[in-house]
Amino acid sequence: MEVPFLDLKAQYKTIQAEVKAKVDSILTSQVFALGPEVESLEKELAAFCGVKYAIGVSSGTDALLVSLMALDIKPGDMVVTTPFTFFATAGVVARLRAIPVFCDIDPETFNLSPEKLDLVLKKLKKRPVRALIPVHLYGQCADMDQLTDIARHYRLPVIEDAAQAIGAEYPSRHGNKKAGSMGTLGTISFYPTKNLGAYGDAGLVLTNNSRLAELIRMMRVHGEKKKYYYEVIGGNFRLDALQAGILRVKLRFLAGWQKRRRELACLYEKLFEERGLLSREYVVCPRAVYRDRGVENYHTYHQFVVRAKKRDELKRFLEEKGIQTAIFYPKPLHLQKCFASLGYKPKDFPAAEKAAREVLALPIYPELTTEQVTYVVDRIAAFYGG
Repeated sequence: MEVPFLDLKAQYKTIQAEVKAKVDSILTSQVFALGPEVESLEKELAAFCGVKYAIGVSSGTDALLVSLMALDIKPGDMVVTTPFTFFATAGVVARLRAIPVFCDIDPETFNLSPEKLDLVLKKLKKRPVRALIPVHLYGQCADMDQLTDIARHYRLPVIEDAAQAIGAEYPSRHGNKKAGSMGTLGTISFYPTKNLGAYGDAGLVLTNNSRLAELIRMMRVHGEKKKYYYEVIGGNFRLDALQAGILRVKLRFLAGWQKRRRELACLYEKLFEERGLLSREYVVCPRAVYRDRGVENYHTYHQFVVRAKKRDELKRFLEEKGIQTAIFYPKPLHLQKCFASLGYKPKDFPAAEKAAREVLALPIYPELTTEQVTYVVDRIAAFYGG
Protein backbone atom coordinates (compact mmCIF):
# COMPACT_ATOMS: atom_id res chain seq x y z
CA MET A 1 0.00 0.00 0.00
CA GLU A 2 1.17 3.54 -0.78
CA VAL A 3 0.62 6.10 1.97
CA PRO A 4 1.67 9.63 0.98
CA PHE A 5 2.66 12.03 3.73
CA LEU A 6 0.10 14.54 2.44
CA ASP A 7 -2.31 14.35 -0.49
CA LEU A 8 -3.46 17.83 -1.52
CA LYS A 9 -4.83 16.49 -4.80
CA ALA A 10 -7.36 14.41 -2.87
CA GLN A 11 -8.45 17.52 -0.96
CA TYR A 12 -8.77 19.57 -4.13
CA LYS A 13 -11.14 17.03 -5.67
CA THR A 14 -13.63 17.70 -2.86
CA ILE A 15 -13.68 21.51 -3.33
CA GLN A 16 -12.73 21.90 -6.99
CA ALA A 17 -16.00 23.42 -8.20
CA GLU A 18 -16.14 26.04 -5.42
CA VAL A 19 -12.50 27.02 -5.88
CA LYS A 20 -12.81 27.37 -9.65
CA ALA A 21 -15.92 29.53 -9.28
CA LYS A 22 -14.15 31.79 -6.78
CA VAL A 23 -11.03 32.13 -8.94
CA ASP A 24 -13.16 32.91 -11.98
CA SER A 25 -15.01 35.66 -10.10
CA ILE A 26 -11.70 37.26 -9.07
CA LEU A 27 -10.35 37.05 -12.61
CA THR A 28 -13.52 38.76 -13.80
CA SER A 29 -13.08 41.53 -11.22
CA GLN A 30 -9.40 42.05 -12.11
CA VAL A 31 -8.66 43.05 -8.50
CA PHE A 32 -5.61 41.09 -7.41
CA ALA A 33 -3.74 42.93 -4.64
CA LEU A 34 -5.73 43.45 -1.42
CA GLY A 35 -9.30 44.54 -2.22
CA PRO A 36 -12.73 43.17 -1.24
CA GLU A 37 -11.71 39.48 -1.05
CA VAL A 38 -8.90 40.29 1.38
CA GLU A 39 -11.17 42.52 3.46
CA SER A 40 -13.83 39.79 3.68
CA LEU A 41 -11.26 37.15 4.62
CA GLU A 42 -9.88 39.41 7.34
CA LYS A 43 -13.32 39.86 8.90
CA GLU A 44 -14.07 36.14 8.74
CA LEU A 45 -10.74 35.13 10.26
CA ALA A 46 -10.88 37.78 12.98
CA ALA A 47 -14.20 36.29 14.08
CA PHE A 48 -12.90 32.72 13.73
CA CYS A 49 -9.75 33.40 15.76
CA GLY A 50 -11.51 35.51 18.41
CA VAL A 51 -9.74 38.85 17.88
CA LYS A 52 -10.78 42.35 16.87
CA TYR A 53 -8.37 42.73 13.96
CA ALA A 54 -6.87 40.46 11.30
CA ILE A 55 -4.44 41.80 8.70
CA GLY A 56 -3.71 39.70 5.63
CA VAL A 57 -0.08 39.61 4.54
CA SER A 58 2.11 37.87 1.99
CA SER A 59 3.32 34.90 4.09
CA GLY A 60 3.64 33.53 7.59
CA THR A 61 7.27 34.65 7.62
CA ASP A 62 6.27 38.19 6.66
CA ALA A 63 3.59 38.13 9.36
CA LEU A 64 6.34 37.56 11.94
CA LEU A 65 8.63 40.13 10.33
CA VAL A 66 6.06 42.92 10.16
CA SER A 67 4.98 42.14 13.74
CA LEU A 68 8.54 42.69 14.98
CA MET A 69 8.78 45.84 12.88
CA ALA A 70 5.53 47.15 14.38
CA LEU A 71 6.97 46.57 17.86
CA ASP A 72 10.02 48.62 16.80
CA ILE A 73 12.53 45.83 17.38
CA LYS A 74 15.94 47.34 16.64
CA PRO A 75 19.47 46.01 16.01
CA GLY A 76 20.91 44.59 19.22
CA ASP A 77 17.52 43.98 20.84
CA MET A 78 17.00 40.48 22.21
CA VAL A 79 13.96 38.36 21.35
CA VAL A 80 13.42 35.10 23.22
CA THR A 81 12.02 32.05 21.45
CA THR A 82 12.38 28.29 21.10
CA PRO A 83 15.21 26.53 19.24
CA PHE A 84 12.80 23.76 18.18
CA THR A 85 10.75 25.35 15.44
CA PHE A 86 10.83 26.27 11.76
CA PHE A 87 13.68 28.61 10.83
CA ALA A 88 11.48 31.65 10.17
CA THR A 89 10.70 32.16 13.87
CA ALA A 90 14.28 33.12 14.65
CA GLY A 91 15.27 34.09 11.11
CA VAL A 92 13.07 37.19 11.11
CA VAL A 93 14.71 38.32 14.35
CA ALA A 94 18.18 38.06 12.84
CA ARG A 95 16.98 39.74 9.65
CA LEU A 96 16.29 42.89 11.69
CA ARG A 97 19.80 42.53 13.19
CA ALA A 98 18.22 41.77 16.54
CA ILE A 99 19.47 38.81 18.59
CA PRO A 100 17.55 35.53 18.90
CA VAL A 101 17.80 34.15 22.44
CA PHE A 102 16.80 30.52 22.76
CA CYS A 103 15.00 28.75 25.58
CA ASP A 104 14.42 25.00 25.95
CA ILE A 105 11.12 23.21 25.38
CA ASP A 106 8.72 21.14 27.44
CA PRO A 107 9.49 17.51 26.48
CA GLU A 108 5.81 16.50 26.38
CA THR A 109 4.32 19.28 24.27
CA PHE A 110 7.46 20.33 22.32
CA ASN A 111 6.50 23.93 23.12
CA LEU A 112 8.41 26.59 25.05
CA SER A 113 8.89 25.65 28.70
CA PRO A 114 7.60 28.34 31.11
CA GLU A 115 9.99 27.14 33.81
CA LYS A 116 12.99 27.39 31.50
CA LEU A 117 11.79 30.75 30.21
CA ASP A 118 11.72 32.26 33.69
CA LEU A 119 15.31 31.10 34.26
CA VAL A 120 16.48 32.55 30.95
CA LEU A 121 14.87 35.93 31.62
CA LYS A 122 16.30 36.11 35.14
CA LYS A 123 19.78 35.69 33.67
CA LEU A 124 19.07 38.42 31.12
CA LYS A 125 17.52 40.85 33.59
CA LYS A 126 19.89 43.71 32.73
CA ARG A 127 20.04 42.98 28.99
CA PRO A 128 17.86 44.56 26.25
CA VAL A 129 15.20 41.82 25.99
CA ARG A 130 12.34 43.32 23.97
CA ALA A 131 9.91 40.54 23.01
CA LEU A 132 8.89 36.90 23.41
CA ILE A 133 7.85 34.57 20.59
CA PRO A 134 6.24 31.32 21.79
CA VAL A 135 5.43 28.81 19.04
CA HIS A 136 2.31 26.64 18.96
CA LEU A 137 4.12 23.68 17.45
CA TYR A 138 2.46 20.93 15.40
CA GLY A 139 -1.03 22.39 16.07
CA GLN A 140 -1.01 22.58 19.88
CA CYS A 141 -0.98 25.81 21.89
CA ALA A 142 1.90 26.55 24.21
CA ASP A 143 1.05 27.09 27.89
CA MET A 144 0.00 30.69 27.35
CA ASP A 145 -1.30 31.49 30.84
CA GLN A 146 2.11 30.87 32.35
CA LEU A 147 4.03 32.35 29.42
CA THR A 148 2.02 35.57 29.36
CA ASP A 149 2.30 35.89 33.16
CA ILE A 150 6.08 35.72 32.84
CA ALA A 151 6.10 38.13 29.90
CA ARG A 152 3.94 40.58 31.82
CA HIS A 153 6.33 40.42 34.77
CA TYR A 154 9.24 41.34 32.50
CA ARG A 155 7.12 43.82 30.48
CA LEU A 156 7.59 41.96 27.22
CA PRO A 157 5.17 42.02 24.28
CA VAL A 158 4.26 38.54 23.08
CA ILE A 159 4.08 37.48 19.42
CA GLU A 160 2.36 34.10 19.12
CA ASP A 161 3.78 32.08 16.24
CA ALA A 162 0.61 30.19 15.39
CA ALA A 163 1.77 29.29 11.88
CA GLN A 164 0.85 25.64 12.41
CA ALA A 165 -2.09 26.09 14.75
CA ILE A 166 -5.04 27.93 13.22
CA GLY A 167 -8.15 26.94 15.17
CA ALA A 168 -6.24 25.37 18.05
CA GLU A 169 -7.73 26.17 21.46
CA TYR A 170 -6.12 26.65 24.84
CA PRO A 171 -7.90 26.20 28.20
CA SER A 172 -7.00 29.60 29.63
CA ARG A 173 -8.07 30.72 33.09
CA HIS A 174 -10.12 33.28 31.14
CA GLY A 175 -11.96 30.60 29.15
CA ASN A 176 -10.97 28.75 26.01
CA LYS A 177 -8.89 30.94 23.70
CA LYS A 178 -7.89 30.44 20.08
CA ALA A 179 -4.28 30.32 18.93
CA GLY A 180 -3.08 33.78 18.01
CA SER A 181 -5.55 35.63 20.24
CA MET A 182 -3.66 35.59 23.55
CA GLY A 183 -0.55 37.65 22.89
CA THR A 184 0.10 41.22 21.83
CA LEU A 185 0.15 39.91 18.26
CA GLY A 186 -0.43 36.53 16.65
CA THR A 187 0.75 35.22 13.29
CA ILE A 188 -0.68 32.57 10.97
CA SER A 189 0.79 30.86 7.92
CA PHE A 190 -1.33 29.71 4.98
CA TYR A 191 1.47 27.83 3.23
CA PRO A 192 -0.19 25.18 1.03
CA THR A 193 0.56 22.29 3.41
CA LYS A 194 -1.08 23.95 6.43
CA ASN A 195 -4.47 22.82 7.76
CA LEU A 196 -5.88 25.91 6.07
CA GLY A 197 -3.57 26.30 3.12
CA ALA A 198 -3.53 28.73 0.21
CA TYR A 199 -2.37 27.86 -3.30
CA GLY A 200 0.86 29.77 -2.76
CA ASP A 201 2.24 31.89 0.06
CA ALA A 202 -0.07 33.86 2.34
CA GLY A 203 -0.19 34.87 6.01
CA LEU A 204 -2.10 36.77 8.67
CA VAL A 205 -1.44 38.99 11.68
CA LEU A 206 -3.94 38.94 14.56
CA THR A 207 -4.32 41.51 17.33
CA ASN A 208 -6.74 43.24 19.66
CA ASN A 209 -4.64 46.42 19.62
CA SER A 210 -6.10 49.05 17.27
CA ARG A 211 -2.85 51.05 17.08
CA LEU A 212 -0.80 48.01 16.05
CA ALA A 213 -3.46 46.94 13.56
CA GLU A 214 -3.38 50.33 11.85
CA LEU A 215 0.41 50.37 11.86
CA ILE A 216 0.67 46.91 10.30
CA ARG A 217 -1.89 47.82 7.63
CA MET A 218 0.39 50.72 6.68
CA MET A 219 3.54 48.66 6.88
CA ARG A 220 2.25 46.00 4.48
CA VAL A 221 2.08 48.69 1.76
CA HIS A 222 5.53 50.21 2.36
CA GLY A 223 4.31 52.44 5.19
CA GLU A 224 1.65 54.20 3.17
CA LYS A 225 -1.47 55.59 4.88
CA LYS A 226 -2.61 57.77 2.00
CA LYS A 227 -1.50 56.89 -1.53
CA TYR A 228 2.10 58.00 -2.07
CA TYR A 229 2.35 59.48 1.44
CA TYR A 230 4.51 57.36 3.74
CA GLU A 231 4.39 57.65 7.52
CA VAL A 232 6.69 54.73 8.42
CA ILE A 233 9.13 52.39 6.70
CA GLY A 234 7.33 49.21 5.74
CA GLY A 235 7.58 46.65 2.97
CA ASN A 236 5.62 44.89 0.26
CA PHE A 237 3.65 42.49 2.46
CA ARG A 238 0.31 42.57 0.62
CA LEU A 239 -1.97 39.54 0.47
CA ASP A 240 -3.13 38.57 -3.03
CA ALA A 241 -6.86 38.56 -3.67
CA LEU A 242 -6.64 35.15 -5.38
CA GLN A 243 -5.16 33.59 -2.25
CA ALA A 244 -7.72 35.32 -0.04
CA GLY A 245 -10.59 34.05 -2.17
CA ILE A 246 -9.29 30.49 -2.12
CA LEU A 247 -8.85 30.67 1.65
CA ARG A 248 -12.41 31.92 2.06
CA VAL A 249 -13.67 28.83 0.23
CA LYS A 250 -11.49 26.47 2.27
CA LEU A 251 -12.37 28.15 5.58
CA ARG A 252 -15.91 26.77 5.23
CA PHE A 253 -14.50 23.24 5.34
CA LEU A 254 -11.90 23.76 8.06
CA ALA A 255 -13.98 22.62 11.05
CA GLY A 256 -14.70 19.28 9.39
CA TRP A 257 -11.09 18.83 8.37
CA GLN A 258 -9.89 19.57 11.91
CA LYS A 259 -12.41 17.09 13.34
CA ARG A 260 -11.15 14.38 11.00
CA ARG A 261 -7.53 15.05 11.97
CA ARG A 262 -8.40 14.60 15.63
CA GLU A 263 -10.23 11.36 14.84
CA LEU A 264 -7.18 10.05 12.99
CA ALA A 265 -4.91 11.00 15.91
CA CYS A 266 -7.17 9.01 18.26
CA LEU A 267 -7.10 6.08 15.84
CA TYR A 268 -3.30 6.11 15.73
CA GLU A 269 -3.09 6.10 19.53
CA LYS A 270 -5.71 3.34 19.86
CA LEU A 271 -3.89 1.09 17.37
CA PHE A 272 -0.49 1.76 18.95
CA GLU A 273 -1.96 0.80 22.32
CA GLU A 274 -3.53 -2.41 20.95
CA ARG A 275 -0.20 -3.50 19.49
CA GLY A 276 1.67 -2.84 22.73
CA LEU A 277 3.90 -0.15 21.24
CA LEU A 278 3.01 2.47 23.85
CA SER A 279 3.53 0.32 26.94
CA ARG A 280 7.01 -0.61 25.74
CA GLU A 281 7.65 3.01 24.68
CA TYR A 282 8.73 2.08 21.21
CA VAL A 283 6.45 4.94 20.23
CA VAL A 284 5.38 7.90 22.37
CA CYS A 285 2.31 9.70 21.06
CA PRO A 286 1.83 13.48 21.28
CA ARG A 287 0.12 14.72 24.44
CA ALA A 288 -2.89 17.03 24.21
CA VAL A 289 -3.39 17.53 27.97
CA TYR A 290 -1.81 20.06 30.30
CA ARG A 291 -0.46 18.19 33.28
CA ASP A 292 -1.09 20.89 35.86
CA ARG A 293 -4.82 21.22 35.21
CA GLY A 294 -5.96 18.02 33.53
CA VAL A 295 -8.02 19.91 30.93
CA GLU A 296 -7.90 18.88 27.31
CA ASN A 297 -6.90 21.54 24.85
CA TYR A 298 -7.93 21.48 21.21
CA HIS A 299 -4.95 20.10 19.33
CA THR A 300 -5.45 20.47 15.57
CA TYR A 301 -2.74 17.95 14.62
CA HIS A 302 -1.17 19.91 11.82
CA GLN A 303 1.40 17.17 12.26
CA PHE A 304 1.06 13.88 14.14
CA VAL A 305 4.54 13.68 15.63
CA VAL A 306 5.65 10.71 17.71
CA ARG A 307 8.89 10.00 19.50
CA ALA A 308 10.30 6.78 18.10
CA LYS A 309 13.14 4.48 19.16
CA LYS A 310 15.62 3.92 16.34
CA ARG A 311 13.90 6.80 14.52
CA ASP A 312 16.11 6.96 11.45
CA GLU A 313 16.02 3.20 10.91
CA LEU A 314 12.23 3.21 11.31
CA LYS A 315 11.89 6.02 8.78
CA ARG A 316 13.91 4.10 6.19
CA PHE A 317 11.91 0.92 6.87
CA LEU A 318 8.60 2.73 6.37
CA GLU A 319 9.81 4.29 3.13
CA GLU A 320 10.60 0.80 1.82
CA LYS A 321 7.00 -0.16 2.63
CA GLY A 322 5.55 2.79 0.70
CA ILE A 323 4.90 5.03 3.71
CA GLN A 324 6.11 8.61 3.58
CA THR A 325 7.15 10.31 6.83
CA ALA A 326 8.97 13.52 7.75
CA ILE A 327 11.18 14.93 10.48
CA PHE A 328 10.22 18.32 11.95
CA TYR A 329 12.99 19.27 12.88
CA PRO A 330 16.27 17.31 12.58
CA LYS A 331 18.58 20.04 13.91
CA PRO A 332 17.62 22.66 16.51
CA LEU A 333 18.17 26.29 15.56
CA HIS A 334 20.86 26.94 18.16
CA LEU A 335 23.09 24.40 16.37
CA GLN A 336 22.50 25.75 12.86
CA LYS A 337 25.55 27.18 11.10
CA CYS A 338 23.90 30.55 10.45
CA PHE A 339 23.49 31.10 14.20
CA ALA A 340 27.02 30.02 15.17
CA SER A 341 27.92 33.59 16.15
CA LEU A 342 25.39 33.41 19.01
CA GLY A 343 27.79 31.07 20.82
CA TYR A 344 25.46 28.18 21.63
CA LYS A 345 26.85 24.65 21.77
CA PRO A 346 25.56 21.05 21.97
CA LYS A 347 23.77 20.14 25.22
CA ASP A 348 22.73 23.77 25.85
CA PHE A 349 19.08 22.78 25.28
CA PRO A 350 18.85 19.05 25.99
CA ALA A 351 15.08 18.69 25.59
CA ALA A 352 15.14 20.28 22.13
CA GLU A 353 18.15 18.22 21.07
CA LYS A 354 16.57 14.98 22.30
CA ALA A 355 13.37 15.79 20.40
CA ALA A 356 15.36 16.43 17.23
CA ARG A 357 16.85 12.92 17.52
CA GLU A 358 13.53 11.17 18.15
CA VAL A 359 10.60 12.94 16.43
CA LEU A 360 8.90 11.41 13.41
CA ALA A 361 5.83 12.86 11.72
CA LEU A 362 3.39 10.26 10.41
CA PRO A 363 0.83 10.88 7.66
CA ILE A 364 -2.24 12.75 8.89
CA TYR A 365 -4.68 14.63 6.69
CA PRO A 366 -8.48 14.53 6.35
CA GLU A 367 -8.53 12.27 3.29
CA LEU A 368 -6.34 9.60 4.95
CA THR A 369 -8.29 6.36 5.33
CA THR A 370 -8.64 4.04 8.31
CA GLU A 371 -7.05 1.31 6.21
CA GLN A 372 -4.00 3.47 5.53
CA VAL A 373 -3.55 4.34 9.21
CA THR A 374 -3.88 0.65 10.13
CA TYR A 375 -1.26 -0.23 7.52
CA VAL A 376 1.13 2.41 8.94
CA VAL A 377 0.74 1.10 12.50
CA ASP A 378 1.07 -2.52 11.39
CA ARG A 379 4.33 -1.75 9.61
CA ILE A 380 5.66 0.11 12.67
CA ALA A 381 4.75 -2.88 14.83
CA ALA A 382 6.55 -5.16 12.39
CA PHE A 383 9.66 -3.02 12.58
CA TYR A 384 9.76 -3.40 16.38
CA GLY A 385 9.11 -7.13 16.13
CA GLY A 386 5.44 -6.98 17.08
